[in-house]
Amino acid sequence: MKPTLTAGASKTNKIAVDRDRTIGFMGEEGRVYSTPNLVRDIEHTCRDLLMAHADAGEDSVGMEISVQHMAPTLLGQTVEITATVSAVEGRKVSFDVAAKDDIEQISKARHTRFVVDVQKQLERLKAKAAKRG
Repeated sequence: MKPTLTAGASKTNKIAVDRDRTIGFMGEEGRVYSTPNLVRDIEHTCRDLLMAHADAGEDSVGMEISVQHMAPTLLGQTVEITATVSAVEGRKVSFDVAAKDDIEQISKARHTRFVVDVQKQLERLKAKAAKRG
């Protein structure tokens, strides 16, 4: 990880809420941005920020997330997710996240990711798969 990844670094992603990102169980009039998709988009925003500061062969995995989904976002609206690094402790990176649509704040979250060496991670996964049989 490059020394440029420090507390205060931030990134904003803009995401169009398309049909695939909405719930369907309340009918067509009830289509809003789903919480599982919000969580995925938060993770991707944090990873994008982290990867801009990663060394070759590094990536990151999520290890903790706490999300408050406070308001609905309608199909067709755009969401802005802003991730800000709150702490870097070795390979553990913590983020504060805020999300808003064009009307209001819709979410706040805390997320923690762990920087991994991709090759070593793949070796660990192969070892686990071998134990499984």
